[in-house]
Amino acid sequence: MTPTVQVRALTKHRGRTTVLDRVDLDIGPGVTGLLGPNGAGKTTLLRCLATTLAPDSGHITALDLDPAHHDQRTALRRRLGYLPQDPGFYPHFTLFEVLDYVAILKELTDRTTRHREVRRVLTEVDLTPRARTKVRKLSGGMKQRLALAQALLADPDLLVLDEPTVGLDPEQRMRFRALISRLGETRTVLLSTHQTEDVAALCERVIVMATGKVVFTGTPDELTATASGRVWTSDTPPTGSTLFWRTADGRYRTLGERPPAATPAAPAIEDGYLLLLGTSTQAAA
Repeated sequence: MTPTVQVRALTKHRGRTTVLDRVDLDIGPGVTGLLGPNGAGKTTLLRCLATTLAPDSGHITALDLDPAHHDQRTALRRRLGYLPQDPGFYPHFTLFEVLDYVAILKELTDRTTRHREVRRVLTEVDLTPRARTKVRKLSGGMKQRLALAQALLADPDLLVLDEPTVGLDPEQRMRFRALISRLGETRTVLLSTHQTEDVAALCERVIVMATGKVVFTGTPDELTATASGRVWTSDTPPTGSTLFWRTADGRYRTLGERPPAATPAAPAIEDGYLLLLGTSTQAAA
């Protein structure tokens, strides 16, 4: 696989805090999921990739372009779609007006072509009936779909999506998965999420970050396999473990060392993720 995005020794500080600590990554075509707890550095990494934040050191190449150079950064932005964590739309604009404005910023200068593109992305996110509704009247889920629509304008080759499923109900999340899986067939999609089920359903590759570092890269199945032999169920709560919870059937699911009288359970991607975070946190401490 030839990577479309390469990150080398990327470092970013916020005051005395190291937010990104010499991050190295290769991201190829298809859908890649980015997992990690709050404060792991995911949003900072995505902002650097989206060219809205300059790193303190290190290097990024995306679509064979170097955003450290002004001309190449402009060329990359023409081929980039970015959904930030807090889009901040003008509340008194209608959905159509917001997308028309963003399309102008993306250099879609022909009015007929631009309006056709605005209508296309509204259809993609199922917001056509709301085209003339003002942003201030939208629900949280609708605002998130509008944010996704603006990222899809001009049919970008690289999509960088920060928490794209926040606020979506189950039906909307299903539609999102169908859309992103289709887009991933012909371009590179990197999405940050807290939802391990989205990664399992959508992503060919997964990256896990903790404390500003990449602690895992691989497939969802490989992340799941890291929990093999470390997932247990029992009728009573374990002692000495913090990684356990009571399941719907009344039994207790424990991650890590085997509790007394526990039986093995098949691991899930969430198990691998939680165990990996526990190990990474201990290493950082």
